[in-house]
Amino acid sequence: MSRARGHLRAAPFLAAVSPCGATSRTAALRELSAGPAPRKPGMEYQDAVRTLNTLQTNASYLEQVKSQQGDPQTKLEAMKLYLARSGLQVEDLDRLNIIHITGTKGKGSTCAFTERILRSYGLKTGLFSSPHLVQVRERIRINGQPISPELFTKHFWRLYRRLEETKDSKSCVSMPAYFRFLTLMAFHVFLQEKVDLAVVEVGIGGAYDCTNIIRKPVVCGVSSLGIDHTSLLGDTVEKIAWQKGGIFKHGVPAFTVPQPDGPLAVLRERAEQISCPLYLCPPLEALEEEGPPLTLGLEGEHQRSNAALALQLARCWLQQKDHQGIRELKASKLSFLHQLPLAPVFQPTSHMRLGLRHTEWPGRSQVLRRGHLTWYLDGAHTSSSMQACVRWFRQALLRGERRSSGPEVRVLLFNSTGDRDPAALLKLLQPCQFDYAVFCPNLTEVSSTGNADQQNFTVTLDQVLLRCLEHQQHWNHLDEEQATPDLWSAPSPEPGGPASLQLASCPSHAHSTGSLVFSCISHALQWITQGQDPVFQPPSPPRGLLAHPVAGSGASVLREAAAIHVLVTGSLHLVGGVLKLLEPSLSQ
Repeated sequence: MSRARGHLRAAPFLAAVSPCGATSRTAALRELSAGPAPRKPGMEYQDAVRTLNTLQTNASYLEQVKSQQGDPQTKLEAMKLYLARSGLQVEDLDRLNIIHITGTKGKGSTCAFTERILRSYGLKTGLFSSPHLVQVRERIRINGQPISPELFTKHFWRLYRRLEETKDSKSCVSMPAYFRFLTLMAFHVFLQEKVDLAVVEVGIGGAYDCTNIIRKPVVCGVSSLGIDHTSLLGDTVEKIAWQKGGIFKHGVPAFTVPQPDGPLAVLRERAEQISCPLYLCPPLEALEEEGPPLTLGLEGEHQRSNAALALQLARCWLQQKDHQGIRELKASKLSFLHQLPLAPVFQPTSHMRLGLRHTEWPGRSQVLRRGHLTWYLDGAHTSSSMQACVRWFRQALLRGERRSSGPEVRVLLFNSTGDRDPAALLKLLQPCQFDYAVFCPNLTEVSSTGNADQQNFTVTLDQVLLRCLEHQQHWNHLDEEQATPDLWSAPSPEPGGPASLQLASCPSHAHSTGSLVFSCISHALQWITQGQDPVFQPPSPPRGLLAHPVAGSGASVLREAAAIHVLVTGSLHLVGGVLKLLEPSLSQ
């Protein structure tokens, strides 16, 4: 493979907003968040989303909450009160025939597989998941499709007005926070639309997640466990397993995939404490023994575990509901493994096979081919999911056919948010041998005020820009470790420049990766594509986009490349922003 190593050096921040500009913009966003919500009937979808965004917790308050966590059980009781104020009782949720799914990685994909399998039986399905990639209405789906802007707008204002009318004059908080509001709204939509079942993905954790007001699901599932959201769930996988096991209910069957011994023991204990029958899923290979191999709509070896869990959840739901198609199943007798009963090995029905084959879940192991540009999109954001992402990406490169004998270039586009460890994630990406590592915030454009779906008040602009520079610093350090012991050092601030947002260039050496930081996704994509993506054709690039030597020389390398492979990972929000620009139809 012809590589572009000779052109590479690290680069400073490009097209950066000055600290003063960042502060003023952040202040403007806070002012918008604090403003009164519009309430005229028949408002447009974007007006509804802007009002929903006012329920986001602003960055300063979020930090305060993290340092002063109250009783989580009280928060769960508060969610029940919000539900009652909205006109529903917890008993009403029983009518939704819910499949409740949690986990650290793969829970969203498991939800997608499960919903698609059951839809293939002719059932009307609801799906509540998070986060959204492009539009917030993606979180609430009927029969696999995001609810329409009109339906979202109608249900949003109905719920918003109901909660305003029932607020307690003594209380300072009249509205639930963003995710809680959407959870309530999903319940209302599913009941109003009379779905046969609802697949509900847990937001964070399980025990104290606001979806856990569900008192009587039909079946529960726990996908692969790992380390994530440590400030909320705990710093060991056993503590996290305790939180995840909090969705178990008395007498309600639950399924999990193979886990390390420690967290699996915690799940078993949680299930035993409340007499929840917990089963361990056999591998997908066991379900393929008496029939042809199963074809999955989602790429990657790691999706087989998610599919195995989804098959058990769907089979159990059909069995619990005495569905007509259940008679086709041929189950084996139960056996035990790790002191847990092994879920039945059965021959998947034609409906199940169809559902697995036609499952779609954007932003997870997704490939977009555009001429000689190939985009690999995966929202991996934990160490275990990043390992799976790297395996998938490298296998995809090996499987790909070389269409030309010319040079190939590999580009990483990365961002990481929250309390994740970006250095650990970036270290896992090093074996992919990228020619360029590009970092940017999860902002589609420098200003997102014109697009309510992309607004985020939970962090300030200063924070996201500085975080990108930290990512570049980690990458440069890892790159230096592999080639030379010399460490980079910070430059002297340039007069009038954004001194707090500059990093030094790394010394050039034979095997380094060029690193660049851009102020938004659009600018990053403009540099990566060099006008060669047939769909992404933005207006002329901003002045100074190619000012730095690495950006300029790299642009020439990209224009001359016979093939460009771009891996977008580290954050589902980043993947969503990229998809918004590469697939404009998703915004319609």
